[in-house]
Amino acid sequence: MLLAASVGRAADETGRFPAQLLTFSAAKEQQAQQLATNGAIPLSPEIQAYFNCARHGDWPGVSNAYAQLELRSGRHKGVPGDPAVSSPLWQTIIEVQTAYESFASGGTKYPLAFGNGIIESIPAGSIYFSGTDPGRGLVTALCPSQAEAKPFYTLTQNALADHRYMDYLRSMYGGRIYIPTTNDVRLAFTQYTEDLQRRLQHDENFPNGPRQLKPGENLQIVDGRVQVTGEAAVMGINALIVKTFFARNTNCEFYVEAGLPLQWMYPYLSPHGLIFKLNREPLPALTPEMLDADHAFWAKQCQSMLGDPLKSDMSVSYLCAFVEKVYGRKNWSHFTGDMGFVTNDFATQAFSKLRSAGGGLYQWRLASRADAGDKARLRAETDYAFRQAFALCPVSPEEVYRYVNFLLDEKRYDDAMLITRTARKLDPNNRLLDSLQSQLQDYRRSSKKFSVL
Repeated sequence: MLLAASVGRAADETGRFPAQLLTFSAAKEQQAQQLATNGAIPLSPEIQAYFNCARHGDWPGVSNAYAQLELRSGRHKGVPGDPAVSSPLWQTIIEVQTAYESFASGGTKYPLAFGNGIIESIPAGSIYFSGTDPGRGLVTALCPSQAEAKPFYTLTQNALADHRYMDYLRSMYGGRIYIPTTNDVRLAFTQYTEDLQRRLQHDENFPNGPRQLKPGENLQIVDGRVQVTGEAAVMGINALIVKTFFARNTNCEFYVEAGLPLQWMYPYLSPHGLIFKLNREPLPALTPEMLDADHAFWAKQCQSMLGDPLKSDMSVSYLCAFVEKVYGRKNWSHFTGDMGFVTNDFATQAFSKLRSAGGGLYQWRLASRADAGDKARLRAETDYAFRQAFALCPVSPEEVYRYVNFLLDEKRYDDAMLITRTARKLDPNNRLLDSLQSQLQDYRRSSKKFSVL
């Protein structure tokens, strides 16, 4: 479903927040009460205060109550812990909170467009994995019923290594779809750590060769036990757990919202509106029809947000002049897009990330020897996707790094430097962008490739 069709639901809102969010909060409160009863866990006054505020659209109350609950997480000395934080019940609060934060920061129009745009694209009975907080909170809140899987099963990639989340899924979906067991999760951890140890050994044996460890992967031995830390490591384990879901639930279609890349998925992914479809078999190539549909979809999205200038043949210099004028000087003369979009940090970051993820899929296929598609067309679509992502949010380090990587692969150093300088000009205090510019200045001598954040 295109953006223009999705934003129409804004008419359903009550006060500052949509009516769906208040209804969702009440449903999550009932679910929390049931989980508390099943687990013999008392509902603390802080939890009761949290849901009372959420049911009434009281954002300051929600925010303050959540801060009090976080204080009772057990991580703070001298503050008594709340047993609910260490139980599956906590996930009901996380889902309400992530939805509220999106609406509180993004207003109504674009969070609704984001959530409803994803929901309306997924067939009933499918399994959907989010990869970002908005992709989890908004989709969960705007579905008719998450607990009843109406219209589909909503899960997140990002919490699968957490036993509390897996128990939460079992309480909702156990018996209807296969939920990986504790042994499945242990096996995923073992497989990941064994692979990590092999790659670590490789890097130690060949210090001058290409590193196999990824940024954010850390391994250490503590009291004879292997411990892995870092965001990339956690996502590596989560990726294997998603693979178990995929292998065991063969009667369901799968759809994925991109967060951090899950490498095993790339051969199976095809663009599907704002997100991806995870196909049952690896695709030898993305067909021209798939590329055409994705191109047309995002052209229409960007036109509604940014106006007419973003043509597929635009130069990088034109692109940078456009974003400097609109985002930097805030000169909206002749701007035919939505000023409500370019002044909304939630909207620019959320939609840019989704578009950049599509560029990442194309970039992976460009580098894959197994891809049998039209490389020239794929190269053009990769560039187009990254230019759109940059125009949607020109100060996101992740999106800038991805585009710069692509430009350097194409030996377009001057374009890479222009993108970096423009982003840094718009956000001069961003240390990541400052570091990127310093790296680029040494690029021709070092020939090092940048890693996506």
